[in-house]
Amino acid sequence: MNNSTNLNIRIDKNVKETSEKVFEDLGLNMTTAINMFLRQVIRVNGIPFEIKADNVEKEKGE
Repeated sequence: MNNSTNLNIRIDKNVKETSEKVFEDLGLNMTTAINMFLRQVIRVNGIPFEIKADNVEKEKGE
């Protein structure tokens, strides 16, 4: 039984194209890469990399 679903997201065109090139170099496609990310989210029960508020404040010019 197929247990998949569709996910529609909006991302910056340049981000999509650039990341697709990286994934291609790794032998992956976008779907596989996103599935890998989501499985890591489940595995670590959170975002699988560090996110710092300091970076957001710098981008805002604060």
